[in-house]
Amino acid sequence: MATPLTDQEKRKQISIRGIVGVENVAELKKGFNRHLHFTLVKDRNVATPRDYYFALAHTVRDHLVGRWIRTQQFYYEADPKRVYYLSLEFYMGRALQNTMINLGLQNACDEAIYQLGLDMEDLEEMEEDAGLGNGGLGRLAACFLDSMATLGLAAYGYGIRYEYGIFNQKIKDGWQVEEADDWLRYGNPWEKARPEFMLPVHFYGRVEEEDGKEPKWVDTQVVLAMPYDTPIPGYMNNTVNTMRLWSARAPNDFNLRDFNVGDYIQAVLDRNLAENISRVLYPNDNFFEGKELRLKQEYFVVAATLQDVIRRFKTSKRNCSGPMSFDSFPDKVAIQLNDTHPAMAIPELMRIFVDIEKLDWDTAWNITKQTFAYTNHTVLPEALERWPVELMEKLLPRHLQIIYRINQIHLDHIASLFPDDMDRIRKMSLIEEEGGKRINMAHLCIVGSHKVNGVAEIHSDIIKRDVFRDFSELEPEKFQNKTNGITPRRWLLLCNPGLADLIAEAIGEEYVKDLTQLQKLNDLVDVDPFIRDVAKVKQDNKLKFAQYLETVYKVDINPASMFDVHVKRIHEYKRQLLNCLHVITMYNRIKRSPIKPFVPRTVIIGGKAAPGYHMAKMIIKLITSVADVVNNDPVIGRKLKVIYLENYRVSLAEKVIPATDLSEQISTAGTEASGTGNMKFMLNGALTIGTMDGANVEMAEEAGEENLFIFGMRVEDVAEMDKEGYDALQYYESLPELKQAINQIKSGYFSPKQPEMFSDIINMLFHHDRFKVFADYESYVKCQERVSALYKDQREWTRVVIKNIAASGKFSSDRTIKEYATEIWGVEPTDLKIPPPSEPREALEETARALRKS
Repeated sequence: MATPLTDQEKRKQISIRGIVGVENVAELKKGFNRHLHFTLVKDRNVATPRDYYFALAHTVRDHLVGRWIRTQQFYYEADPKRVYYLSLEFYMGRALQNTMINLGLQNACDEAIYQLGLDMEDLEEMEEDAGLGNGGLGRLAACFLDSMATLGLAAYGYGIRYEYGIFNQKIKDGWQVEEADDWLRYGNPWEKARPEFMLPVHFYGRVEEEDGKEPKWVDTQVVLAMPYDTPIPGYMNNTVNTMRLWSARAPNDFNLRDFNVGDYIQAVLDRNLAENISRVLYPNDNFFEGKELRLKQEYFVVAATLQDVIRRFKTSKRNCSGPMSFDSFPDKVAIQLNDTHPAMAIPELMRIFVDIEKLDWDTAWNITKQTFAYTNHTVLPEALERWPVELMEKLLPRHLQIIYRINQIHLDHIASLFPDDMDRIRKMSLIEEEGGKRINMAHLCIVGSHKVNGVAEIHSDIIKRDVFRDFSELEPEKFQNKTNGITPRRWLLLCNPGLADLIAEAIGEEYVKDLTQLQKLNDLVDVDPFIRDVAKVKQDNKLKFAQYLETVYKVDINPASMFDVHVKRIHEYKRQLLNCLHVITMYNRIKRSPIKPFVPRTVIIGGKAAPGYHMAKMIIKLITSVADVVNNDPVIGRKLKVIYLENYRVSLAEKVIPATDLSEQISTAGTEASGTGNMKFMLNGALTIGTMDGANVEMAEEAGEENLFIFGMRVEDVAEMDKEGYDALQYYESLPELKQAINQIKSGYFSPKQPEMFSDIINMLFHHDRFKVFADYESYVKCQERVSALYKDQREWTRVVIKNIAASGKFSSDRTIKEYATEIWGVEPTDLKIPPPSEPREALEETARALRKS
């Protein structure tokens, strides 16, 4: 049971988490009891913990509604340029605590729930994660929504309301087993269905071309898109934006009009086929699976969204009062494509402009290009979307024609600049010919957008220099960098209140909206009481997490050990295998010299493998097998423990990140576009061991390379090795500890019942390891020795931690979004606070006038 706050604690927390007023608390209790009674139809005798969670969620949601309506009224009055963030993934996690924090209600709610005799943490644990994403790309979209609302941008997130999100991962006998994520089973208190805005989306059919007439897309199959709106509150600014997710519905005459005349029952059952479009999230991270259902999902979200965007443009205040013209469209609409997944928006907007709105091609193309911008998220070739022309022709015949025409004009332009360079024309085409005709969606995005960006400086350089070199040489001004960021509301205030309060006490609360202010902590790097306080917050977080692990996994954790954490999707390029080899090496060293001093470690590895990714699943089995041996060897004792963290997800990240000492960011240089977990760990007082890859490079730049544990090949070294050829055997033969570890895996030391179990991993490591694990092994192990040496000196370790926290300000998604806003979307962030619902409508109109002036 939670204990009530002392007066001193209440004063300390006053502004970060809101004020505890008697009226406030009384009102919340009243709302809670009202919802328990009227919404959930329960009394305290029969209510379950889940009922209490729903009662609280509805009570908190009540405080959003007035501001939500107000925000939309305000946008109508001020008519700002609107930003549409299109993404197939929004990895939102839980909403309750984030909403309380952003509305300044957390303390009042804590007090109300305490007075009702309930435990806030128990209620928060009842909420399902909204797991509508795989990893970094989906979580980035969620952080961006938080920042756009906090910066007062008129922004909308558009995506799919998957009935089943990312699968739940169970580890059974050391293997990953997937279970469906039925996250909507008990209902979702945060969403509002909007059936009045339901829209038709067309598939299949054929294109009718009569002489001299515009082509017509006819005989299509229709699926309806039903919008569900989720409020996105900004931090303490009364702005509440909207995330609109589409759900597929069959029309009522589905399969009943044309055929199936006699089989009414079957026709109704077949409605499922249409509704399958929004059934499930594809569970692949950094991998393209060219399935028809996936292309349907991509077009479904795009077609519904663009109808909505155009409806909103046409009914805006200025278009209602005067003649409607699409000339102003790019001045009023910015659309950001989160990777190539929503790339069909480009031909779809062209189809709407040309076929429906009757604009001429050149005008339509000009408007389209000025409207779209494209973010690239990966350089891995297997992740790039290349749709078979044959599939596109079947599913979206009119769009294929439009893509061909875009390509023709594009290639004519290239040919006029480089008349004899057939190779360049082939490489820059939107259509790839070899091995079956395919549409290169990245090329479509580059040609159809006015700006293209990578997500960290090194990644943006690689894009310009390698992957899209021909395009960047043609239009260098089109290519930009926008280094990713994370929202400090969820990733500090929410998940690490101890650290957030300590920082607020030291430098004030302004840092929550301006994270660069963390630089002020540099003045405290040698202040002993502050060093002790930072260390104590970390120790408290570790104890709490150790308790959680003992409750959930029944494992005994040494909280004095270094928590060495590697959590992210399981992928060969992220090199969980390298970490695993280090674990085996530490194990062997302890076995060799059991009485030699050893800095104790708890190695925590977690993450999901795509269900069809055999190697990733084998890597999980290897880690769990090594853990079984290490954790049950009496010689090892409490010196080394290995934990596989089951079902890693947003809500689990919020628990493990604040408890981490060492953050593992060890991808092969040039493969991780940015990473954002790296930033979360840095902000929460972990030190980083990592390669010069993704945003690690900029983290080292901000904090000083000497304050990170950097090891391994740089991008140039990897390129050199690719040229000369990577010889795994040479490393195996020349590094005895590597040889021993590999021989143990090979001989069945970690799988005595099946000695051959890991032969696929061994075979890969020697013969086709694209990510060169052995090449960085020696450097990694030596770097880990430096980590242990520093950890022994807790004061020095904590000083470096403080330097890292002080340098993490750049990695706020607020900074990232300000850059998108000013350099890509052509909008200005605003500090204007929308008048709350309690103030009259005139106040709203006055603020709208102020925004129009600015």
